Amino acid sequence: MTVPFAILFDMDGTLLQTEKLSTPAFIRTFDQLRQKGLWQGETPDERELINVLGMTIEQIWDKLLPGASEEAIRSADAFLLDNEIQLLKERVTELYPNVKSTLETLREKGFALFIASNGQEEYIDAICQEYELKPLMTDLYSAGRFRTHSKNDLVAKLLSDYKIGQAIMVGDRHSDVEAGKTNGLFTIGCDFGFAKPGELDGADVIITSFTQLLNHLPAIDTNTQEQT
Repeated sequence: MTVPFAILFDMDGTLLQTEKLSTPAFIRTFDQLRQKGLWQGETPDERELINVLGMTIEQIWDKLLPGASEEAIRSADAFLLDNEIQLLKERVTELYPNVKSTLETLREKGFALFIASNGQEEYIDAICQEYELKPLMTDLYSAGRFRTHSKNDLVAKLLSDYKIGQAIMVGDRHSDVEAGKTNGLFTIGCDFGFAKPGELDGADVIITSFTQLLNHLPAIDTNTQEQT
């Protein structure tokens, strides 16, 4: 399959208001680890928990569970995923305002849309299922699915697999900007997620609401999906 033009989206802090989900999921996970005798430390504070969003799962546990055993890390993986999926079903959070309608508009205009996230495969799949995003996406790429070690590698694989001619990377962390720039993409930074001051420096455009994305896209032919 060849895709002349695509838009790649990060998930956490870009499409989903993740902190409302991730913080309670992490708290439950650390409680479970202590109950099982797999971790004796305190639960990190909310700032620390938010700072790891956007990292791969391996990087997250390196930060939050330094020196933990392999058993503890495997258990943490399973506990966190179960907690996230349960909280998604409880609808403790939502997409950012106008995300779905904007994605629908982009699809109507003929853009191929992809998720490019460092999250676990089942987590990304559950979000897209719960919020009915799957029909809008060409494919869901995640570090968990492809065992990539960085967003740079994940984006490179996506571009290669789909033979994408041109693309835009949309995300809220430095890793998104870096992945876009490393792979020669136009980058749009989302300054409504978890970005720290200056974190999105280097992005071609910075937006403060998701609908502003529509102001920074090329026109394409909806039949041939070529830029016009």
